[in-house]
Amino acid sequence: MTAWQWLLIGSALATTTASAAPNPTMRHRTPAKAAHITAPVAEDTASEQIARVRAGSLTPEALLALYAAQIHRHDPNLHAILGLNRQAESEAASASLAAPLYGLPILIKDNIDTRDFLPTTAGSLALAANLAGRDAVVVDRLRSGGAVVLGKTNLSEWANFRSDHASSGWSAVGGLTLNPWDTTRSACGSSAGSAVAVAAGFAGAAIGTETDGSITCPAATNGIVGLKPTVGLVSRTGIVPISPAQDTAGPMTRDVRDAALLLSVMAGSDPADPATHDADRHRTDYTQVLQSNGLRGARIGVLRFASGTDPAVHALFDRTLATLRAQGAILIDIPAFDRKNLDALEMAAMLSEFRDSVNAYLAHTPPRVKTRTLADLVVFNRDHAEQEMPWFQQELFERALVAPPRSDAHYLDARNQARQIAGPGGIDALLHRDNLEALIAPTIGPAWSNDLVNGDRPGDGTGAGSLAAIAGYPHLTVPMGQVKGLPIGLSFIGTAWSEGTLLRLGYAFEQARGKWHAPPGF
Repeated sequence: MTAWQWLLIGSALATTTASAAPNPTMRHRTPAKAAHITAPVAEDTASEQIARVRAGSLTPEALLALYAAQIHRHDPNLHAILGLNRQAESEAASASLAAPLYGLPILIKDNIDTRDFLPTTAGSLALAANLAGRDAVVVDRLRSGGAVVLGKTNLSEWANFRSDHASSGWSAVGGLTLNPWDTTRSACGSSAGSAVAVAAGFAGAAIGTETDGSITCPAATNGIVGLKPTVGLVSRTGIVPISPAQDTAGPMTRDVRDAALLLSVMAGSDPADPATHDADRHRTDYTQVLQSNGLRGARIGVLRFASGTDPAVHALFDRTLATLRAQGAILIDIPAFDRKNLDALEMAAMLSEFRDSVNAYLAHTPPRVKTRTLADLVVFNRDHAEQEMPWFQQELFERALVAPPRSDAHYLDARNQARQIAGPGGIDALLHRDNLEALIAPTIGPAWSNDLVNGDRPGDGTGAGSLAAIAGYPHLTVPMGQVKGLPIGLSFIGTAWSEGTLLRLGYAFEQARGKWHAPPGF
């Protein structure tokens, strides 16, 4: 029996009994036979692993077994993985040598449909029977590009859109995902499991989703690269939604080249997702724009108003600015920006969008899923409050139920105002005023302490990424350094379809910064 088969014993059983009370320690407990396989997979980039497999020094099946061992050793303490794909070994064996992601094991956030015998739960027991039997379009693209789907990662339940007092990384299905740099600290969310899995070396890369901060925040707090693309560059078909105006999937990787490689495979138009109408016109091979001297002559705006209040973060940011200048960047300070009532407008719009879009998703789930509307979900949570609501309630669900429809003038006004403030009146205006290529700021401050009783309490959120999220513009976060042993990310933000520019700048900074390292002990 292979190491991968051993690892799947618990996973297969867990998947068939997903409606039972969750075991927050591990849904795929494994025997010790997998533990003898060792390799520094947490230090390798996806590109390095693909090169080794392509050169014949490592087979796709052997790489899969290395990740099996890494998951077996470390995930009982981190709770990043919800379940594993029992077909992964056969998929690895049949991977195409010519494919750009040849044999690369990846993990998928559990609000994205896959055809495997793994439910798409969004972290909720209400969707424990949601065996989609199909791949989301983005997963189909990844498989066609040679990737091997290992399994599903934990997330903030309903992508952190159930309560104002939720704890990032907690779901009723998977418990609380923990930060590998310090397990007493938040992994942020909602793509917590995907970020932790990449940082801890559980896969070559992972896929997250973002509405506002759900890729970039966990990427930053776990010390990895995260890219939220322009809304409409990557298909959302087969992804549990929040907001059609802001939702997107994106890559979470160990370095910028890997993010560029995955985005090149993921991007493209999808007739079932009208937002992607222009994606084929904008997509490219993003690895071709990467240049070690990519900062030379680049005019970049420094968002001082979004740099937070932590003196240690300020000091790290200032050292980073010196690095950027040394690489030839021209930095222009932007001291202030009037967000007006942007956050309230965003929330008002998302409440209407969530109800309508989640109802549409639920209507197309298999018949065995009994919660067919948001109203059904509210009742389910009340009936299963001990499992679903031990720490926080469902105020956002309840507010969404009574939000105006998307045809209502109040909704339309909120969405249009929010988009104008963040996009044309925000990012675009700041770029245009000083002829800038991109904007930068710390992504967020150090990870805060886990507190299931009181919920998330970020100590120094900068809000830099919220403008990009609301505008639907791209946002790349790259590890900048550490504050007291906790990772801090550097955000690169641009106008619509500027992924190539952000990746070029982020890659050049990364080369000047030096090689990425895994958390101690991994």
